Amino acid sequence: MSFSWETRPAPSLTLRRRTRTRTFALRLPHPELIGLIALAGTLNLWALSRNGWANDYYSAAVRSMSTSWHNFLFGSLDASGVMTVDKPPLALWIQSLSVRVFGYHSLSILVPQALIGVATVVLVYDLVRRRFGRIGGFVAGLALALTPITVAISRHNNPDALLVLCCVAALWFTVRALEAAPARAQTRWLVLAGVAVGLGFETKMAVALMVVPGIVAAWLWIAPAARGRLHALRQLLAGGVAMVLVGGAWPLLVELTPAADRPWISGTSDNKIISLISEYNGVGRIDGQTGGPGGLGGGSVFGGTAGPLRLLNSALGGQAGWLLGFALVSAIGILAASRLRRSDPRSGWLIAVGGAFVVTAVVFSEAKGIFHPYYVSLLAPFIAMLTGAGAAQLLKGGGSARIVGPLAVVAGIATELAVLGQYPGELTWLVPILIAVGVLAALALAAFAERRVRLATLGVVLAALLIAPGAWAADTLGHATSGTFPAGGPESAAAGGFGGGPGGRSGFSGGGTGRAGFRAGGVGGVQLFGSGGTSRSTGTGQGASEVSGAQAGGPPAGAGSPILPAGGAGFAGGRGFGGGGPGGGGGPGGEDLSNEVLSYVKQHGGGTIAVASQSSAASAIISQDADVAGIGGFSGRESDVSISWLAGEVAAGKIRWVLASQSGSGAGRLPGDTRKGSSVAIADAAKVCRKVTVSTSTLYDCQGRASQLLSTQQSKS
Repeated sequence: MSFSWETRPAPSLTLRRRTRTRTFALRLPHPELIGLIALAGTLNLWALSRNGWANDYYSAAVRSMSTSWHNFLFGSLDASGVMTVDKPPLALWIQSLSVRVFGYHSLSILVPQALIGVATVVLVYDLVRRRFGRIGGFVAGLALALTPITVAISRHNNPDALLVLCCVAALWFTVRALEAAPARAQTRWLVLAGVAVGLGFETKMAVALMVVPGIVAAWLWIAPAARGRLHALRQLLAGGVAMVLVGGAWPLLVELTPAADRPWISGTSDNKIISLISEYNGVGRIDGQTGGPGGLGGGSVFGGTAGPLRLLNSALGGQAGWLLGFALVSAIGILAASRLRRSDPRSGWLIAVGGAFVVTAVVFSEAKGIFHPYYVSLLAPFIAMLTGAGAAQLLKGGGSARIVGPLAVVAGIATELAVLGQYPGELTWLVPILIAVGVLAALALAAFAERRVRLATLGVVLAALLIAPGAWAADTLGHATSGTFPAGGPESAAAGGFGGGPGGRSGFSGGGTGRAGFRAGGVGGVQLFGSGGTSRSTGTGQGASEVSGAQAGGPPAGAGSPILPAGGAGFAGGRGFGGGGPGGGGGPGGEDLSNEVLSYVKQHGGGTIAVASQSSAASAIISQDADVAGIGGFSGRESDVSISWLAGEVAAGKIRWVLASQSGSGAGRLPGDTRKGSSVAIADAAKVCRKVTVSTSTLYDCQGRASQLLSTQQSKS
């Protein structure tokens, strides 16, 4: 028996142990990969506990899911299994299993998310390394690890971290299929790519399909050269079947389960899973949906105005747009160098990765439905991969590199200056450095062909381009990345800049953990929503000023809205909807879910309290494990529940109490918002259930009143 160290031509260090029977090989990671893992791990895990429960909505669901396998299976927000969350449960399954093992606390929820972020960086490194070498892989992994929104979602419990991992894994499997020689191996890798897309669908539904067009195009272009187009179609069909089987498993389970035996599907008006897939989490996000930002004529509230420059505006640019110009020109350079020849191994890689980039960028730029800035976390790995591949390609030199190199540098510097220009006062000292480095680097790449000169030049350029996103990524660690909408960068950027388009910036006003106002610039300076307090907007564009919920244009204090329901916590303080907590003045939807209400219910036989919005219920579930269920969806308007359904829940003993809400008043609605949510059912419950006044709250005891509730429905029909 002996040990020997050897360096293989393949990029790895190998430790062999020889015996008489077999050989074991331990392949050690490359030093640059170890460095990337350390960097991503530090950014994702450092002071992670300061983020608390992050998004209360999902943390509450994890608590309910970790105590009941029925709730676990269907993704119920509440312990009684009344209503699901408005996303499929795969990401929450991972968090719930962690809670079952390590107990219910914030780190048992957030650490798996941080590790998922590290795994994505590793996959991006290897995906680029396999085709463009270790330097390209390192640049790609570094670019992704330092992308502010990547750090933010990896420190948060929204499902986007897992979505990104699944989509990157699908591309990684596709590249492995393109490399494989035997047809059977190719098919196996394509099936795994389909499984990865299916898992992404089980994480966040239709958005996971963004990578599919590029995968299909790459395979149909490259694979027929070996065994013909018909065989390539069969292989794609196998991958597609795997995608449908995996992605459709949970929706099929929900569809086949009788409605009485499962929770209501949040985000739907008909309690059908197909509605959640095709409308709320589907085409409605692109074409616009009832009560969404499209009703304002452009989506300025979330993500800025749709259009070709959207990805560089104040809402999205600082999150993932820093390297956009360099990545785009790099893709064009690889396209010119490979000319998409089937014999060139770069062609299939570029079609798959570049296709995912183009489809995602176009859809995100033109989406007119509800679009949150953290969605660009899906675009970040594609930008990073094209950046790494472009850097490696430019390092190789050649005639085209002397043209593409300067263009990539100029585009990269111009893009970064455009993004910095959206944030006055941010990193102003960096601007002259970027300009000087850009000019000198462009001249050097055009004039010199020596590898050492190009390596030094590209190193300086990329280091300069990564200063700003790196600083923002580090800034993300300095404040709580929590609330409904995670954001990377300094606290001022996380609290504001969520709207904004060409006409100005907009943002959420800072409200701490009390009642907060909402301010939207870039929409003609009109105040859209406000609530009980007075707070200062962080936006600096059109119409930014100190605003109050009492000002004209805002709904009365306590009124809800489909985007920022009243009574929730302010965003600058690091908390999102439902931040008030019991006794904190209520949550979204206007309910006063106070400690007095919870104590009264406990002293009078217990039972589930139905409130308008799930966001209202979330903080009570987290802090007190309260038996509270939101019956109108996230904000109280997304799920138009029927009175007959409520009667059935009362008859089954799932709901006993109904807490009065102001969410049905119509105040704070966006133009075109015709949703009723929970308002009709709660109003009918108020007619037939026994009224109880607890402090300043109005509660209705519906025990034994199921038939009376049903009669109100019958009288209307």
